[in-house]
Amino acid sequence: MTDGPSEALGRVGIWTFAFDEQPAGRVRESAAEIEELGYGALWYGEAFGRDTVGQAWLLLSATRHITVASGIANIAFREPNTTAAAARTLGEAFPGRYALGLGGHRVDNTMHTVDGYPVPTRSRAVATMRTYLEAMDASPAHSPAPEPAPRRLLAALGPKMLKLAAERTWGAHTYFVPVEHTAQARRIMGPDAFLGVEQAVVLDHDLDRAREVATAHVAGYLAAAPHQEANVRRLGFGDEDIVGGPSRRLVDAIVAYGDTEAIRRRVQQHFQAGASHVCLQVLTAAPATLPRREWRELAPALVPRRTG
Repeated sequence: MTDGPSEALGRVGIWTFAFDEQPAGRVRESAAEIEELGYGALWYGEAFGRDTVGQAWLLLSATRHITVASGIANIAFREPNTTAAAARTLGEAFPGRYALGLGGHRVDNTMHTVDGYPVPTRSRAVATMRTYLEAMDASPAHSPAPEPAPRRLLAALGPKMLKLAAERTWGAHTYFVPVEHTAQARRIMGPDAFLGVEQAVVLDHDLDRAREVATAHVAGYLAAAPHQEANVRRLGFGDEDIVGGPSRRLVDAIVAYGDTEAIRRRVQQHFQAGASHVCLQVLTAAPATLPRREWRELAPALVPRRTG
């Protein structure tokens, strides 16, 4: 690694899909507020909202020092040379502030669609990612070289992808994982690789209401993302936890819910298990609405105050 996680992304960041449904002006305002609250990094996904490069530019241009990280840029959507050129451009324009997370949901030979749109398919996940990284490295560069070079991360769940992340990139970004996975990932990757863990949270003192939101989140991923189901099965969850809807045990393992103290405890558990950084995905009953109140309420408990 070129520097430690505290210098690069801070200890705690924000992860969100909610920007895709917001006008650009509101995205800029929210990004600036997240930075002012003291969060170290701002993560965003990529599906069929804004293109990952455009979203990064929007967020970086609205802020001054926070790290902006793709979580992830989908390799099925663009060729390696295009991704390499985009990363160089963002890295040169915003030195040290852009992290390129790479991944691809169901990157295999199975045809699948999102909202009826056929997503390009590739070959087996680890081999495809290795080849993609090699092609990025071989891409000709005729633009200014960024200093420092943008950090690369891999979306990784299984042991082989975690090993590739540690060998070929700065580290891994894990998603939809319990604390037990963080401990396993650290053992596989070794002590030096970056490990950025997404943690879904519901900030609500009404535990029944919070659990309902958490259950819907887990059920949605189990229904739409076979790689996530495969991962929780690797961790010891069985049919009794998955078939017919997620069990309470599985929901509680994936989502932290309740008050700020309950969420702080879960974040601390990930750090104790070996996480370098934890990014919070705040879930609410209105997923298209920006959870700005929750971001504000969580910051004092989780983010060190800047002194100057």
